[in-house]
This record gives sequence, structure tokens and C-alpha cells, in this order.
Amino acid sequence: MKRILGAIGQAALGAGLAFAGTSHLTVAREEFQAQVPSWFPLDADLVVLASGVVEIGLGAALLAVWKQPYRGLVGAAAATFFVAVFPGNIAQWAEQKDGFGLDTDTERFARLFFQPVLVAWALGSTGAIRTVRDLRQQRLASRN
Repeated sequence: MKRILGAIGQAALGAGLAFAGTSHLTVAREEFQAQVPSWFPLDADLVVLASGVVEIGLGAALLAVWKQPYRGLVGAAAATFFVAVFPGNIAQWAEQKDGFGLDTDTERFARLFFQPVLVAWALGSTGAIRTVRDLRQQRLASRN
């Protein structure tokens, strides 16, 4: 049962990432620009396009990779991506930028709590923590 739930969670996350990435490149391009911090040294549109491509790639990988250790490595990469883009969510709140219907400080602040859920989802549905731990132990054992 745990494997089935993990597979469903992985597939749902993959589909969500692929959809969000496609939205970066098309219909929600301007909305995503609200999440690029004003202090970030690159053009906001370029950041949105690049992050969209990364999301599509991660989503496709989550939908395609089902065997360990690759499954766990893709999950770890997705979790890392969610951590990397979190400053954008903080900036949207701190800079009071509207986007995705988030037009109050309370709504933008509440959204911040969703990012850790995405990190946990990526790690949990793919067995990423166990995979990374096992690979690290294997690498240490091979050194001895």
C-alpha cells in the first residue's frame, strides 16, 4: 500500500510540475514574474522561462523514472528545486507583489507554508531520503 501511495504521489507531483512548467512558458508567464525577487540580478522573464524548463524536466522525470536509485535522486532534485525557488515566494510576500490571485499580505504569507509541503511530498513520494542515505553509505564503504 505504501508503494502504491508513493507512486500516486510521485505521478501527481510530476504532472503538477509539468503543468506548472508549461504555464511558466505560456499562460501564466506574467504571474510567475511576480515571484522573481526585485534584487535578483537576472531578467525576471528569463528566470521564469528557465524555471519553467526545469519544472517541465523534473515533472517528466518524475513521470518516467520508477526504479531506485534514480527515482530517489529525481525526488531529491525536485525537493532541492522547491527550496531554491522559495526566496521568490518570500519576495512576493515581502515586496507585496500580486500574482495568482494572491493580492493581500495574508494570502501571500499563507502561501509560504505550502513550499515545505512540496519539499516533503517530493522526498516522501520518491523515497529520496533513504536513497541518498544508502548511496552515501555505499560511497563511504567503497572508500574503505
